[in-house]
Amino acid sequence: MAEQAYQDAAVPADGDRDILRVEHISKRYGAVTALVDVTMHLERGEVLGLIGDNGAGKSTLLKILCGFQPPTSGRIILEGQEVTIKSVDHARSLGIDAVYQDLALVNQLTVYHNMFLNREPVRWPLLNNRAMRKLAKEHLDDMGIKTLKSVDVEVASLSGGQRQAIAVARSVYSDAKILLLDEPLAAMGVKEGAIILDLVTRLKTQGNVSIIIIAHNYGQVLEVCDRVNLLQGGRITLDKRSAETSAQELTDLVVAEYRKALEERHRAAAS
Repeated sequence: MAEQAYQDAAVPADGDRDILRVEHISKRYGAVTALVDVTMHLERGEVLGLIGDNGAGKSTLLKILCGFQPPTSGRIILEGQEVTIKSVDHARSLGIDAVYQDLALVNQLTVYHNMFLNREPVRWPLLNNRAMRKLAKEHLDDMGIKTLKSVDVEVASLSGGQRQAIAVARSVYSDAKILLLDEPLAAMGVKEGAIILDLVTRLKTQGNVSIIIIAHNYGQVLEVCDRVNLLQGGRITLDKRSAETSAQELTDLVVAEYRKALEERHRAAAS
């Protein structure tokens, strides 16, 4: 009953500020249930941190939102209208784009070619490289990405933080309204991670895009997120403003879940 009351309260009655809402989303793979009953909302211009342990269902939820997989049940409401997201391309046409850890960049191509991948402007019969180079530089400058020597360098020569920044910039440049970032700080050092945190902060200030960040580092998430959701066992169990929680509280909740699972395993082994 308490969990149901939480789920019902998770989405405010006044949803005018929300660009995205998901209600009672579940996902099953045969006998395995990845998401049980997820209700979540994302406000316009907001940065939402989605955290939880491995296997909690974070990536599954992201795949549903970006059209990679359909939910088993539940509904998605985008800008006040219920939608059925049929594919990744359909999600992008609706303004939802995801940036994964593998980035989907082509290492052998230049920065500006990656910025326009699959939507290159053409000056028949050739690609309009001059226009792509100019627009890519202008857009990266506008977003405050200042660490690149040139948009003519190959992506293979960039650091992890720079690559992630290019992938995010490409999505924003394609007019994404909602950006889904899957572990953007994974395996990054402090300096590289700072590039992404600074970029997210800048995007938040501009207010043109709403962002969901999947992350494990609670301290980093709280630095840039307006609000944080904790996903445990296929359900969202916490929804708080970042200023009202702490990395310690979030860590304690996850540790408590570990202890509960360990106790249940010991009881099962003893019976």
